[in-house]
Amino acid sequence: MSQITILLLYLLAAIAFAMSRLPRHAARSQLLLTAAFASALVGLGFHAEILYSAIRQADGLNLSIASAVSLIGFQLALISLIGGIEPRLRGMSSGLLALGAIAALALGTSTEVQPGTPLTWQIQAHILISMFAYGLLTAGAIVAVYALLLDRRLRSGRFASGNPLFAPLETTEKMLFGVAAAGFAGLLLAVVSGFAFVDNLFAQHLVHKTALSLLALTLFGVLLGGRLFAGWRSRRAIFLYLWGFLILCLAYFGSRFILEELLGRTWG
Repeated sequence: MSQITILLLYLLAAIAFAMSRLPRHAARSQLLLTAAFASALVGLGFHAEILYSAIRQADGLNLSIASAVSLIGFQLALISLIGGIEPRLRGMSSGLLALGAIAALALGTSTEVQPGTPLTWQIQAHILISMFAYGLLTAGAIVAVYALLLDRRLRSGRFASGNPLFAPLETTEKMLFGVAAAGFAGLLLAVVSGFAFVDNLFAQHLVHKTALSLLALTLFGVLLGGRLFAGWRSRRAIFLYLWGFLILCLAYFGSRFILEELLGRTWG
């Protein structure tokens, strides 16, 4: 029932954000914004509580893919809430909240508690940091796809610049690079903590995960450096971000599939 509550709260916030951007609702835009921010905040509170209960077990961590998907939904909702502070991003915030609402259902409505994986606190910290970084960069990938579609519509002349639900490409790119910078910092911390806390990478069959994570980290670093020193934007930056994200997906989800499904192993 709690996941359904989160779904409804996020959808209510999404609808309110979208309506606040439409001229015919200008007279009550402030009321709509109040409802949007309040619903999103309450939803985030419930979502955080459920995520904590699902991931943090008495005997360790529940490291299911469902937990990772739900965490991505939480981060999408959080980014949409922050983005909603900027009026031109409220249309995008609406879409991100809708996606976050769907992802929040990943844990299901079952109250059954899954057994946790016993791990040292150092490994637990590394995994939680990694999950947060991957989730944040996943949210950024959704923004990147939105920016790519917006760029293509602008180039083809099919975009109505007066559409209040679409943010300007420049504003969207600023949001993308903000998420990329935060995700890069989280991924860097995850990689450093992995080298510091994870022993016997060869024995644990995690070499491919580490190599792919380092490659993705390098691509995101090049992207941010290019933006800072060369002013990279538009398609070059978007495609570089998406390539980095694809490699990161192979590192995280590919590694989980190989470890759990093919080798019958865990992270520990």
